[in-house]
Amino acid sequence: MKLHELSPAPGSVKSRFRKGRGIGSGNGKTAGRGHKGQNSRSGGGVRPGFEGGQNPLYRRLPKRGFTNARFKKDYAIINLKTLERFSDGEEITLERLLSEGLVKKELSGLKVLGAGEFTKKLTVKAALFSENAKNKIESLGGKAEVV
Repeated sequence: MKLHELSPAPGSVKSRFRKGRGIGSGNGKTAGRGHKGQNSRSGGGVRPGFEGGQNPLYRRLPKRGFTNARFKKDYAIINLKTLERFSDGEEITLERLLSEGLVKKELSGLKVLGAGEFTKKLTVKAALFSENAKNKIESLGGKAEVV
C-alpha cells in the first residue's frame, strides 16, 4: 500500500452540509439560524472571551510581574556541526549563511552554538557565541568575531 492509495473507511466521511439550498433540504430561508437576533445576522455573535457583560476572566485575574516581550531579541541560530560543510580558512557571515539557505531569516543577528563535532579552522562573524562554540572555534586556530 502506498500513501496515495489510502482512503478513509466507507461511511466515516460525511460531506459538508450546504445551507439554504433548494426545496426539501429543510434548511432554506433562515438556514438554521432562527428568526432575528444577534446570531441570525451576518457578522453577528460576540468576540472571544466575552461573557455576556459579566466581568470577564482576563479582567478578574490579577496582573503580576514584568514582561520584556516587546523588546525581546530573537537570533538566527546555527550549530557548529552545520558549519562543518565549509572548507578551512573561509569566512562565515550571516549573509553567507542566508545565501546558502542554512539560515531562513536575519532576525536580530546570528548566534552560534557549540553542538556537534567541529574540525575546521574558520573565521566566524556573529552577534553572539555560546562559550562552548567560542572555545571550539579558537582551539582549532579559528576566529570568533563579534559583529
